[in-house]
This record gives sequence, C-alpha cells and structure tokens, in this order.
Amino acid sequence: MDCGGIELQPNDVLIEMRGITKHFGSVVANENVNLTVRRGEILSVLGENGSGKTSLMNMLAGIYFPDAGHIYMNGQEVVIRSPKDAFALGIGMIHQHFKLVDVLTAAENIILGLPGPLKLDMKKVTKEIRDLAEKYGFELDPERKIYEMSVSQKQTVEIVKMLYRGANVLILDEPTAVLTPQETEKLFQVLRNMRDQGHSILIITHKLNEVLSLSDRVAVLRKGESIGTVDTKDATERSLTEMMVGKKVELDIERPEPVDPIMKLKLTNVNAVDHEGRPVLSNIEFEAFTGEILGIAGIAGSGQKELLEAIAGLQPLTSGRIQYRNRKGHIKELTEMSAQEIREIGIRLAFVPEDRLGMGLVSSMGMTDNMMLRSYRHGHGFFSERKQPRELAETIMKELEVVTPSVEWPVGRMSGGNVQKVLVGREISSSPQVLMVAYPVRGLDINSSYTIYHLLNEQKKKGSAVICVGEDLDVLLALCDRILVLADGKISGIVDARTATKEDVGLLMTSHGYRGANKEAEA
Repeated sequence: MDCGGIELQPNDVLIEMRGITKHFGSVVANENVNLTVRRGEILSVLGENGSGKTSLMNMLAGIYFPDAGHIYMNGQEVVIRSPKDAFALGIGMIHQHFKLVDVLTAAENIILGLPGPLKLDMKKVTKEIRDLAEKYGFELDPERKIYEMSVSQKQTVEIVKMLYRGANVLILDEPTAVLTPQETEKLFQVLRNMRDQGHSILIITHKLNEVLSLSDRVAVLRKGESIGTVDTKDATERSLTEMMVGKKVELDIERPEPVDPIMKLKLTNVNAVDHEGRPVLSNIEFEAFTGEILGIAGIAGSGQKELLEAIAGLQPLTSGRIQYRNRKGHIKELTEMSAQEIREIGIRLAFVPEDRLGMGLVSSMGMTDNMMLRSYRHGHGFFSERKQPRELAETIMKELEVVTPSVEWPVGRMSGGNVQKVLVGREISSSPQVLMVAYPVRGLDINSSYTIYHLLNEQKKKGSAVICVGEDLDVLLALCDRILVLADGKISGIVDARTATKEDVGLLMTSHGYRGANKEAEA
C-alpha cells in the first residue's frame, strides 16, 4: 500500500480514507482525497484556507458525511454518520472551542452524558481520572471547577475526557492557538507519550515549526485535493509551504528599522473593570511610536481585548489617561471620549477586533456595503455613492485573494479566513495614524498571513503606529520592534523583539518575568 510515496506495511495501517469527496453546493471541499493513518503516530494535516483539511477531519469525526469515498479501520470498511459512530470506533475530536460546563468540576465534565447508573461513585471516578492523567503525564485536578482553570487546563480536560471514553484516535484542531511556549511543550510531551503508548493523533495546524518538531508525518492538501504525505524528518518549512501553495513563497518577514519615531499614543496608569467589577486592566503604562510595530503578547484573557477597546473608546476606564499626538504635534485627551467622539475630532484609529462578525462586519452584507460602513458612520445614507466602496472591495478581493462569488456575496457566508481578509483590508485602507489589530492572521494560511505582514509593514513605513495583538510568538518576534507582555491585566514586561527569545516572552506571560524586561514595564 502506498501513500504519498511512502511504502506502508499492512499492519501499520489503522485508518484509511479512500476517494473522499465532499461538496457544499457549488463549493468543492474535498475531491477524491486519500489519507492513511498509522498506529502510534502523530500525523499533521496541512493546507491553505479552503484546502479542505477541516472538512476532511470532520468527516472522520462524524460531523459531516462524505458524498463519495470509503473509510476503513483495521482493513474493514466502516460508516461514520455521527460523532456517536466515531466514538464507538474510538475516534474523538477536540475543537478550538471547548465543550465544557463552567460550573462543573473536571471529573463531572468528563463523565457528563455517559451511560450508566444515575448516581456514580465519584470517589472511584476521580481516582480513575487521576490514574489516567498520571499515565500520560497530564497535570489535572479532577475536583477543580472549569471556571477556575486556564485555557491549557481546559484543553487537558477535553483530551482526558476523550481518553476516559475510550478514544484511541485523537483529532486536535489548532491545539496550540492560545498556549504559551511552555504550555505548548508540555502538551507536545503528553502527545508524544500517548503516541508511544499506541494512540494515533491527527493535528490540524498552521504552525509549520510545530509540525516539524512534533509530527512523524505530514499530509498536505491543496484546493480540496491531496498533494501527498511526507516523513517529517525529510521536510522543511519551505518544502511544506511549496507543497501547500504550489509555488515558491518567500518566508522571511520584513522588519524595517523605525525612522524618526515620535510618540503617538501614551497610556498612564490605565485601569478598567468588567461588568462584574473585576479588574481587567491594572496600572497600564506605555507609549506607542510612529513607524514601529508594538506587539502585544499574553495568555488568552490577559487583557489584550480590553486594552485595544480602551484605546478605541469602547472600554470605559475607572482611572488613568490615554493621550494622542496629532499630525500637528498637539496632544489630545482620549480618556473621556466615546468611540464616536474620537472619530469626530479627526483621530483615525483603525480597530480590527477579535470578534470579526460581532464587532467588525455585518454578516448579511456583501463586501461593498461593508466598505461603506465608514460612510454610514459619518452621516451618509444607506444609498450613498457605491462606486468608490465597490472599487475598494474589488481591490481587496484581488490583492488579498478573497474567495467569494462576488463583492455582493454576504460576508457571513464566507470562510473565517476570507472574512478576516475583508476586515483587515478595509481597516488598513483608511490609512490610519494608529492601527490596532487583534490576531490579524488567525485562521489564515501561510500565503495570506505573509500578505498581512506586508500590509502592516507598509503602514509602519507610512508613519503609522501599529499595535498588533498576536498569539504566535515566533511571528511577533520576527515582525515587531517591541513586545509588551500582559499577564492578568498587568504589564509584566516590555522587551526588544530583536533580542528577546520565545522563552523570555513565555516566562513573562506567566508572570514569572526575566531580566531582559526593561524598566518601561516597571512603571
């Protein structure tokens, strides 16, 4: 049997997907895809946005059912019509958005919905879970409630839940998206332990460096078709990228030196609380300069969202000042202004929020109408001149390679990656003085990601102050001039991105700190 040029022995094969095809209307998700999964291996599934990797894994997990093709386990054909069918075969999928009940304990979540007596021996269940966690090297307190846990701890609960229910094949969708480098390495060690004990693990990810450090083999998809499967030891970031894209791609991120940087934005002792009165920002002090990219790093929920919203006038402060220097050098106080008032005095803050369709775009509108939203805000009616917005929409569609039937197609019916391109393209087109972006390449393939990096650098060269919240530390270290690290709503350090390491930033993310954190962070 052959898969991607690698000769497999029959007893190596656990799962084989042959000729898998899936269409959604006129959109081809997968076309005659072949995939082989070995016993006791970590297999990464790579591909650009829209390549069909997630839909393929969803068919293995029973979320979708293929239009054509066959799935075999241990040489026998199986039919997987639902997640229940997949579970029965020992296949479990862990999604990016966890399916946990916050007010229950880890143990209660793990057994929730399992058949059996109404009243379980929780002491026995807790011991079984502890033993299972210890077997694979997980750090897990079964009696701790979910709302008390970090993101990585919640992920651990999801994985242990699958193992407790008998899963032998685990599918993980972007498992490191919100983890620190230290948490990522812990997860990788656990996954290696699971592999060594005979489990098969499939990982959907965009992070090539992680693919190379973790997986045994890599399966590459392009435009819904299988390109091949290669041994990881024989692959490089460049070779995998070329397989995904079908052409050579320049992988070096440009980082021009700031030219005559001038303070554009200054925050002094900024504090904010959430709707329940809990602190979300504490004593935030920093400056952002023209012609620089300031990265913001931190574990998910450390205050990144609130910080950007505070600057944009969307998050009220309990105390502190936010000041802005305009083109003429005059200092403007933003502290008491609403978002509308900030716009009315001519300050151009472009904000690409984390919640794209919730805050950034109207899902029922096409690209043209979403380009016009800025005009609506300035008092123009719905039937405003459409020529210029349409031209902008067509430019963004072409330059960012937005996959959509037309610029009038509702953005809510586009893939997440294409929605992202529309939003980032629109905000950058306004030539802002301060450009704030939150996770600008989340969910984007490598080709589109490098396009966004280029656009951010173009704004930097034009003299904008760019503030970029990111989750990939390798990218932040390569793209940014400085990195501000948040931990529990506080600044734990501000480092020079040219000299800091990923480990340095990771320590700051967990509030441990390191000597390279400069005095600016101690203010």
